[in-house]
Amino acid sequence: MLDLPLDADFELRLQAARRFWLALEHRPLGTPPLALPALKRRRLILALRALDGWQEGNSYRQIAQGLFGSHRIGERGWKTDDLRSRTIRLVMLGRRLIRLRCRAFLHRGRRRNDSS
Repeated sequence: MLDLPLDADFELRLQAARRFWLALEHRPLGTPPLALPALKRRRLILALRALDGWQEGNSYRQIAQGLFGSHRIGERGWKTDDLRSRTIRLVMLGRRLIRLRCRAFLHRGRRRNDSS
C-alpha cells in the first residue's frame, strides 16, 4: 500500500512510485521523470556554449562557426542567413538562462513546499 498526497508534486510522486514498482518487478524503468527531452537538452547546451562565445567577445559569425562548423557558413548573405538568426536566438536564450539562474528554468517552474 502506498499513500500519495494530492499536492503540487502529485504527478512527480506518481511517476516515481511507478518507477519504483517497475524496479521491484525487474522491468525496464524508462526515462526518469525529470529528464529533459533530447532536443531541448541539446538546445540548452548550444545556448550556453553560444553565450560563452559571446561573453568572450566573439562575433555571431564566429560563434556560429564554432557551433555549427565553418562549412555551413556561406561567404555571402550572412546578414540574412538562418544560422545567424539561430545563433542570436541561442545567445539570447543563454542570457535568459543565466538571468533566471538556470535552476529555476530547468525545474520548469516547479515550486517546492517548505512543509514537505
